[in-house]
Amino acid sequence: MPLLPGLSAAQQQRLDAVLPGLDLVADLAWGLLDTAVVHVRHGGRDLVVKAGGPDNHHLDREITAHRSMTRPLVAAGRAGRLVHASRELNLLVVSYVPGELVQGRPEEHDPDAHRQAGELLAMLHDQGRRVARTWELTTRERVSTWLDRPHRIGVEVVRRVRHLLDRWDVDRPRVVVPTHGDYQPRNWVVDDGQVAVIDFGRAAWRPAETDLARLAAQQWRSRPDLEEAFLDGYGRDPREEATWALVQLSEAVGTAAWAYQVGDERFEEQGHRMLAEALDLFPSA
Repeated sequence: MPLLPGLSAAQQQRLDAVLPGLDLVADLAWGLLDTAVVHVRHGGRDLVVKAGGPDNHHLDREITAHRSMTRPLVAAGRAGRLVHASRELNLLVVSYVPGELVQGRPEEHDPDAHRQAGELLAMLHDQGRRVARTWELTTRERVSTWLDRPHRIGVEVVRRVRHLLDRWDVDRPRVVVPTHGDYQPRNWVVDDGQVAVIDFGRAAWRPAETDLARLAAQQWRSRPDLEEAFLDGYGRDPREEATWALVQLSEAVGTAAWAYQVGDERFEEQGHRMLAEALDLFPSA
């Protein structure tokens, strides 16, 4: 059995036991995180193996998602099916979703692809609703933590963000649903015109509008027709004004700081632009 790139000896040993004789097809890792992503073939099935180090929390979230959130998407053939998972080893195996990443293809700016993505997101979100009484507080604390870490956000911008956080009402309950957490074309796959969803490493229960944040900052900025098509597929606009403002601020700070830490300068630049636009929603800050 071939040694798979990025796996520890223990992870490799587990795969030897559960998928003996698998063949390596391709290394799919992005190279920005300590997450191995490998396309393999076993027993006539195409599979994706994901593995992370002990400090990688994305695999734990993705295992939870595949065990409790992805059922309607899997049933529709629009997401990978769980094959094997080990939280102890930070190891996950799912069925391979055929196709090409939408990002960088014509479908990235195609209304039909966005309409399908909206339909799929509604399937994910509509599985359940909860009331979270600490989401605002947790979000404020997360933004503050990002600001405490290394970044290149300007001093005056940091001051304005902290001022907003200090006066934010953190006691408001929020309805939360199962969310993807990184819903955008780089996590959509298209095959013969049909869109599917991959990579649930940021999945969690959050307000529904959080899954629209990256699209609003990227593909929808100059293409309102894409936003309209997406919301048509979704069936409604889930954004609530106060929550949406905090979502945008949180996403902007997290994007700028995270991208700096992993050395993704293009994404970091996007984060700074997102932050300037988010602060424009609070002119008195």
